[in-house]
Amino acid sequence: MIKALIFDWGDTIMRDFKLKGTMSAWEKVAWIDGAEEVLRILNKKYICIIATSADHSDTNDMIAALQRVGADTCFHFFFSQKELGYQKSDFRFFESVIKKSNLEANTCVMIGNSYEMDIVGAKKAGLTTVFFNEYSLQGNFPAADFVVERLIDLLTIF
Repeated sequence: MIKALIFDWGDTIMRDFKLKGTMSAWEKVAWIDGAEEVLRILNKKYICIIATSADHSDTNDMIAALQRVGADTCFHFFFSQKELGYQKSDFRFFESVIKKSNLEANTCVMIGNSYEMDIVGAKKAGLTTVFFNEYSLQGNFPAADFVVERLIDLLTIF
């Protein structure tokens, strides 16, 4: 039974405009289309977690950026590679998130836009995976249990 949804941050929940510095200090921040609606519905049914391996931001920076669009209220736990000590491509990143959230891998789903960073490591850690393929990349994605091109499509899965 699924208990928790773990979301990537940049280009999954908030648009990564590739500006310098931390997103919390950017002049412009924005939700990904459909993210707000999906989170407001799913966070009532599941533990929602956000986890990032962003180079420029620690957990507090991520929370500050999320607060700018009101997304911080949608999550129960917040994690970054700076505090965990592993990048998301490393399955230990996901094991740490799960352990710190007091969950089991088979009850968690990872949702992210980078197949290599978000999906492959999560699958190795035993999570169910959803590849958010917003740009309709072509290819084979064997570590993805589900592939969606719009976040709103998560509501048909969960």
